[in-house]
Amino acid sequence: MPKPSRTALPRIPAPHHLGRRLGRRLPARFRVLLVARRLPVVGPALTARRLLRLARLARRHRQGRRRPAKGWHRPEVPRRPDAPPRPDAPQRPAGTPVARGPLPPPAPSPGLAPAPSSPPRGRPVAGARGRAETDGVRTVKTTAQATAAALTALLGAGAAAIAAGRLAGEAGLRPRPGRPLPTEPKLTVHTATADRITLTRALASLRPGVYGLASEDGRHAAVGRVLDAEAHRADTVVRELLGGADEFKPGTQAQLTPQVYTGTPRTARGLDYEDVEITGLPGALPAWFVPAARATWVIAAHGLGTTREHALVLMDFLHRQQFPVLALSYRGDPGAPAAEGALSRFGADEWQDLEAAVRWAVGHGARRLVLLGWSTGASMALRVAARSEHRDRIAGLVLDSPVLSWQYALEGLARARRAPGFVLPLAVRAAEGRAGLPKERVDRAADPHALRVPVFLAQSEDDALAPAPLARAFARSRPDLVVTHTVDKAQHSAVWNRDPVSYEEALRRFLTPLM
Repeated sequence: MPKPSRTALPRIPAPHHLGRRLGRRLPARFRVLLVARRLPVVGPALTARRLLRLARLARRHRQGRRRPAKGWHRPEVPRRPDAPPRPDAPQRPAGTPVARGPLPPPAPSPGLAPAPSSPPRGRPVAGARGRAETDGVRTVKTTAQATAAALTALLGAGAAAIAAGRLAGEAGLRPRPGRPLPTEPKLTVHTATADRITLTRALASLRPGVYGLASEDGRHAAVGRVLDAEAHRADTVVRELLGGADEFKPGTQAQLTPQVYTGTPRTARGLDYEDVEITGLPGALPAWFVPAARATWVIAAHGLGTTREHALVLMDFLHRQQFPVLALSYRGDPGAPAAEGALSRFGADEWQDLEAAVRWAVGHGARRLVLLGWSTGASMALRVAARSEHRDRIAGLVLDSPVLSWQYALEGLARARRAPGFVLPLAVRAAEGRAGLPKERVDRAADPHALRVPVFLAQSEDDALAPAPLARAFARSRPDLVVTHTVDKAQHSAVWNRDPVSYEEALRRFLTPLM
């Protein structure tokens, strides 16, 4: 057997080092602005552009307060020849040059004693030291005011950024099971017939493959390939409608989702099944069990934005291969116990529910197991393969769009909700503290050198939550165990949807030695 490659996963620099590098580049008098860097969440928001802008504003404010030297005046502005003379201006003959230098003493007013003239500039006089000290105090006061104003603005912006980061982090930690992810745009239904549906023209509606179409109010349909030959307007797309013709009316807003089917294995795919309950740490977990002849079972775990109904897309294929299938609902799913704090931990805690399903399968006759997971379900499968007490029964892993870094996934969810770029590090830090997630940029469970079983890795080049470079680095590290299936123009967890025939053929070749 060839030795595994020691290619390391790509290193991602931590964003909180930005303030330290920037502090050494700024002038000393502006390093006070970095006092907010000591706050636990504000630091990543201190970008170089914002701090340098504050420094320039402070310098400009200080320069604008400087006054011209005493005893010097600006030259007289030339007037138009046809302009009438000012009544208070002294008359001088034409051609006489403008006087420059110290101003002449003012004429004495009637009945008043003449004021003493000021001595020439540069000669020491009484009170000069006092004026110099006053000017110095004024300069120090102006600099302090500018620095205080800049620091106040920075702290105000930091407080607003903290609130925005926490909001974005909370939104990423609370995905709604069974509802499309915010990475997908909303499409308007123009018309819907028995076998055709017309949608708004967009990159999402032009994707090839088979998808579900879901609305906010729970309506669901299955759409197929794009019908280019059908007559349509330039701003619309006509797709094949596979089911749910009566669900959508013109004007309905909907999103594409990789969860094609709804219902049960019997109503959606015509398969006999059993409703079972698995005892887990949070309580009783509902699951579907589809029996078959083989002693090697497939345990399916869904991911972000879907439910156990996502596994229906492969149940018919796996049943034809005679694999028993156990589709699990874990904490936070409809019908399952709520997660702690109603927060998703991207598989860091949920893997224990998948471990409970492994124990149930072994207790009911499974000799070997294949763990199938999408998105965070794939990261759960990696953890179970490394930590389970029955890991010797696990024969293989099927990882579809695995979330190898929860921080990337959270940033993708926050970016899809139009969070500004400088808020993304704050969202990560807020989620890290709110849900107790690990600080590692790349999950320790994604260590390819810990693999002991074959892996089928399905990945989309256009995945917004599970970056393809991480998946490629994972696969390159263990070419002796990892088999990849890569597509383009597919959303997160939608590799099967892009081309079901090629996906199932590649998966069949992977599963054949494990039967």
